[in-house]
Amino acid sequence: MAQRVLDILTERLPHAVLESGTYVGDEMALVSRDHLIEVLTLLRDDPELDFAMLSDLTVVDWLGQAPRFEVVYHLYSLRHKHRIRIKVGVPEEEKECWVPTATGLWHAAAWAEREAWDLYGVRFADHPDLRRILMYEEFVGHPLRKDYPQNARQPLIRRPDAPA
Repeated sequence: MAQRVLDILTERLPHAVLESGTYVGDEMALVSRDHLIEVLTLLRDDPELDFAMLSDLTVVDWLGQAPRFEVVYHLYSLRHKHRIRIKVGVPEEEKECWVPTATGLWHAAAWAEREAWDLYGVRFADHPDLRRILMYEEFVGHPLRKDYPQNARQPLIRRPDAPA
């Protein structure tokens, strides 16, 4: 069935799918950032696909390659018991390092996108509350980037509720 998912995706949105394939039983589609929400909406709303669950969202840092980052969505259909991995390439440049938010499709995307932004620096356009979730607000940089200095020193910030 999962191969059928890729077939439906490439039939209905051929302009959006840049690459697709299967590796060790896992189906994957690399899609254009400009058509990401269109792809995710089809995967969620089409009754034949019915990917009602965003099980994970993460970022991969391909330092030295272009595009440098990949945002990866792991989707699961509770009804059909199939899964798919959707990837979208994201450039490294500050103004271009973004993808549209998926919070309008899955509420679970809200926290996962905050974590991805906090740790990798990939912004999610139109996210309702894009702020740090693991690091404190004064933290400089994004610690899971491969070029983040191993011995970086950060400002020591005392929590206002900490005892003196």
